Amino acid sequence: MSSSLAYTRSGSGAPLVLLHGIGLNRQSWNPVVPALAQQFDVIAVDLPGFGDSALASPAQAGPRALAEAVAGLLAELGVTTPHLAGNSLGGWVALELAAIRPMASVTLIDPAGLWKGDAPLYCRISLRTSRWLARRAGRLLSRLVNYRLGRALVLGQTHGHPTRLTPEYARETVTSMGTCTGFEATMAATGKCRYLATAPITAPLTLAFGSRDVLLLPRQSRHVDQLPPGTQAETLPGGGHVPMANAPAAVAELITRTAARAGQTPAVR
Repeated sequence: MSSSLAYTRSGSGAPLVLLHGIGLNRQSWNPVVPALAQQFDVIAVDLPGFGDSALASPAQAGPRALAEAVAGLLAELGVTTPHLAGNSLGGWVALELAAIRPMASVTLIDPAGLWKGDAPLYCRISLRTSRWLARRAGRLLSRLVNYRLGRALVLGQTHGHPTRLTPEYARETVTSMGTCTGFEATMAATGKCRYLATAPITAPLTLAFGSRDVLLLPRQSRHVDQLPPGTQAETLPGGGHVPMANAPAAVAELITRTAARAGQTPAVR
């Protein structure tokens, strides 16, 4: 049976599922996949409404519905108890997924949903501005990111060291934000709620925010009261809100170390 979700699979070993943030797609993980694929069977997924995955309806755009879609893909692939890592929206979806199916380990990288009440207005305005610019000035932005200063201007809020990004990665980021079909529905579905634990998560869980994340601010978006008591909290030095491109070694090491806590993979070398 073919899946309605697009994904890329590489490497061998214990399965590891990667979930991206809002406005992005599975390619946002490309900088860390080669290192992870040396130890894991890496499955990078396009969430519904992003990349090459279609969103069935706006009613299916909430984090729990997105998690159920990923659970369906894993069932189709015959993948049980994988390791799991999610960035931004993908981190929120990872928490919901871990409540649906058993996971070997969970790594949250700058996860969304850890706010009090509604999503902070600052976050919503920032994301909607990025979407507006990417849709209406995408060609200009795609030219600007060919230059270091252009990458700093266009991606400075989401990427800790945007000048270190390749022009190709930066263009893909702009294009994804401008063309994804599920952005508005997902923003609406996540703007008036937060992550609330619905079932215990017994897998080892690590939470890490980039030291240069200026989208999810500490006093607004980092309330961890709903996370399991054994959650290990860390900081990714130099990482922005989407740290996979500018701190790939640190991200890969974090995921591998979290997985090692489950006793199923060797410690990082």
